[in-house]
Amino acid sequence: MEAEGLDWLLVPLHQLVSWGAAGAMVFGGVVPYIPQYRDIRRTQNAEGFSTYVCLVLLVANILRILFWFGRHFESPLLWQSIVMILTMLLMLKLCTEVRVTNELNVKRRFFAAADTQDEAIKPPPRRSYLDFDPRHFWHWSSFGDYVQCVVAFTGVAGYITYLSIDSALFVETLGFLAVLTEAMLGVPQLYRNYRHQSTEGMRGIGSLSRDTAYRPFPTQFSLDGCLFH
Repeated sequence: MEAEGLDWLLVPLHQLVSWGAAGAMVFGGVVPYIPQYRDIRRTQNAEGFSTYVCLVLLVANILRILFWFGRHFESPLLWQSIVMILTMLLMLKLCTEVRVTNELNVKRRFFAAADTQDEAIKPPPRRSYLDFDPRHFWHWSSFGDYVQCVVAFTGVAGYITYLSIDSALFVETLGFLAVLTEAMLGVPQLYRNYRHQSTEGMRGIGSLSRDTAYRPFPTQFSLDGCLFH
């Protein structure tokens, strides 16, 4: 009788806790990148952050969304992937703008030091996604090239998924590929830090929501949680 009398309080409280957990699940993964974004924007220096981190997370979350079409999981995880993709595109946009600006400034300083102001300062050579040059892969001069690459990958992967969606083996493989790709998240940043003998940029590695996000969901996501422990 007493428990029934508390229902008016417990039911909305439970709903509020559920909404809070879902919100943490959706946005928790991008929280570590907020200070990283602000630091790059404030210092106008993106050398400490590897854009290959963005590549890993874009591929992993695109694959996870495609996996959802074959095997539905909880909506907060789907929205988590969408939010992460948008966040990584924003990081790429900022890093590309900063890098291109810095390259141009370096050339200006070089010309000024060499006292050759009479010569026109040529902008750095433009590297494009459509050049198909593996030496400059994911190191292009325009944010639009990154968008084209992401759209092309999504289109090809989406078409293959559409053709194979009825295959349980393909769908499960897709889920494991998403997990294993995200498990490699720290590799690009660790490699860059090793080359520069620095720990800068490590705050962006990891997801605050990973421990709570994957437990009630498909096996692939539970495995992802294990891989990070």
